[in-house]
Amino acid sequence: MALKFIDQADLTDKKVIARFDFNVPLDKNDPSIITDTTRIDEALETIKYIFNNGASKLVLMSHLGRPDGKPVAKYSLEPVAKYLAEKLDTDVVLSESALDRSIKTLLNLGETKILLLQNVRFHEEEEKNDREFAKKLAEYGDIYVNDAFGAAHRKHASTYEINAFFKNRAYGGLLLKREISALSKIVESPKTPFVAIVGGAKVSDKIKIIERLLSNVTHLLIGGAMAYPFLKASGYDIGTSLCNDEDIALAKKILREKSGHKIVLPVDHLCSKEFGGEPQVVENRNIPEGLMGLDIGPKTLDIYKEKLSGAKTVLWNGPMGLFENETYSKGTFGIAKILSDAPSDCFTLVGGGDSVSAVNKAGLASKMGHVSTGGGASLEYIEKGNLPGIAALRFGLE
Repeated sequence: MALKFIDQADLTDKKVIARFDFNVPLDKNDPSIITDTTRIDEALETIKYIFNNGASKLVLMSHLGRPDGKPVAKYSLEPVAKYLAEKLDTDVVLSESALDRSIKTLLNLGETKILLLQNVRFHEEEEKNDREFAKKLAEYGDIYVNDAFGAAHRKHASTYEINAFFKNRAYGGLLLKREISALSKIVESPKTPFVAIVGGAKVSDKIKIIERLLSNVTHLLIGGAMAYPFLKASGYDIGTSLCNDEDIALAKKILREKSGHKIVLPVDHLCSKEFGGEPQVVENRNIPEGLMGLDIGPKTLDIYKEKLSGAKTVLWNGPMGLFENETYSKGTFGIAKILSDAPSDCFTLVGGGDSVSAVNKAGLASKMGHVSTGGGASLEYIEKGNLPGIAALRFGLE
């Protein structure tokens, strides 16, 4: 069954309940301040579309943080409600809880147009995918919209089970539509040469995506702490770089595979005696004793640039080093610059929280083909070709 999107729905005079991903980062010292509004900004297109096409009411749902099924003040959606009200130039009413008795009354009042339910994860039933909880949420709307791509890999009540109560009345939002369209270019038939860049901390976290990509890519460029188990598994010294026995064993297994030759590893490094300390360039693959690798070196960046030249599809997930520290950001920002200069016939997809943060920090996000809002969700979609929240929308639940 084809997935239906909101632009195929008749919204006239309908109450719409919509799941978004407003799981935005908040200031550690002042949780009333949102430090990156990207996920809310990406949702505005769907929200405006719903109202511009005749909906009478809109109930918004989201989670924020990990409150573990109970109300936690620092995870309140109040900053999100305030930001939405500013951007939409209208009142956004925040309920006291997702099951507040006053919600149905508010929905019957003419002046209340937009209602944001308090954090759905304040209820333990959300993450348990509880049917009764989903049924109560479903009572707020005539039509259900899922635009929470970043949470579509979760089988939770507001992303999965709620579909059971909206047979032929469940739709994907416009952000979900863009995400699926972009990821399909990676999953279904990527134009070749196809180059993937994978960084981050642990091989064990990304073993499945690496194995999935190896069968399709021309080259798989490895950076960040991810590189050190591969170098160790290849017989090189890695000093005190981040590494564990499990990751070394996984790296050996991957390198032995038929497609293992597609993996490209750093040939030089930027190191330090301590995490984030004084930098030292190591001009070969072997890292001396007492030093830890914290970024790829300049020769590696040149090699990666050469491997990326002529690519028609590029997937980037994970930084090349400790990019939050300016001293160790050259590798990551260098990759961002290379991708931003890619010719128009090359499709570049940036997926994963740290890579997205890096292209935003570098001011180059607008020059990428697509910057995914879902870290774990985008990886899982590439790995499996579907996600529970999308499958539930497509096929419905009984």
